[in-house]
Amino acid sequence: MYEALIQQTEEALDRTSKWVEAGWSAAFGPRGVVVGSLKEAMALPRTAVCREEARNYWRQVELTAEDTSAYGRKALEALRAGDIGKATDALYFAQYMEKPIAEYSRTWLSLYEAAMEETAACC
Repeated sequence: MYEALIQQTEEALDRTSKWVEAGWSAAFGPRGVVVGSLKEAMALPRTAVCREEARNYWRQVELTAEDTSAYGRKALEALRAGDIGKATDALYFAQYMEKPIAEYSRTWLSLYEAAMEETAACC
């Protein structure tokens, strides 16, 4: 019934699982050192001024990915059950949790908006 949204949700879950691996350009410390992933942050030398800042940032991205994915899976389950309302609620929480990094991640907001359009069309 909601095949397009199911596919988009599966794609969003896949993208989210790669946030900390693929990363994006993020600058840290007074020198603006670019650390583009959790792996890079963990590899910073102990003497790097931005080491803890970068590690904390990318760990937070990892936690955000886990949280948004949990709601993404709830949305997927609801979509497969034909419950667009429950799916929309789950996607709302996913996009809300993504907000601090949405400028870089760009995953859940568009999916939430698509679900809202589907809700408006059917109900």
